[in-house]
Amino acid sequence: MTQLALFDLDNTLLPCDSDYEWGQFLARIGVVDSQYYAKQNERFYADYKAGKLNIHEFLRFALKPLSEHSRAQLKEWHDHFMDEVIHGQLREKALDLVKRHQDAGDLCCVVTATNSFVTRPIVERFGIEHLIATEPATVGDNPLADFTGEVKGIPNFREGKIERVAAWLASQKLALDQLPCSYFYSDSMNDLPLLEKVSHPVATNPDARLRSEAVKRNWPILELFA
Repeated sequence: MTQLALFDLDNTLLPCDSDYEWGQFLARIGVVDSQYYAKQNERFYADYKAGKLNIHEFLRFALKPLSEHSRAQLKEWHDHFMDEVIHGQLREKALDLVKRHQDAGDLCCVVTATNSFVTRPIVERFGIEHLIATEPATVGDNPLADFTGEVKGIPNFREGKIERVAAWLASQKLALDQLPCSYFYSDSMNDLPLLEKVSHPVATNPDARLRSEAVKRNWPILELFA
């Protein structure tokens, strides 16, 4: 029987937030107004950590730069971002955690609120085939067309993760409540809805609120970057 291993990405498999770092990178290379963008980026990141992020307001902000440049230009910048920022954030303990599940034959998937343009190349570095992320809308139906700056479908955030995971599993002819064993690794209290749905929730490098909740519920706490 299939066992499932779900992983959040930012501050879970990575010791940083890729969405925040991408914004800082764009500001550093002058693609966006550095003072304004950095200030807004900090505000949204603080709201996220405090559990009060307005996801739709944030996505309008985060996806706007994608709509202002060609896919070829964005890829060139993202390649530099991977080399300059992400490569140095890949940690052996996180890679080993994923590999243990893969070696056990588990179905592995990253489930992240960060958009798929930013995260897919990162997830590929972990050798994980499946990604459920917030999807940026593209012009027409062509997934390789330029971005519109809008969101396609449901943002993959909080309760949205449950809906998106259920739809993905259905496409695999699976259902969460029918699996013998399901893991979800996350650092954030924002992921409590999905953590409550799996058979094996694991608070991974947890923020203060999730750590307290994990202790209360007797959930395991995993420190990958200590």
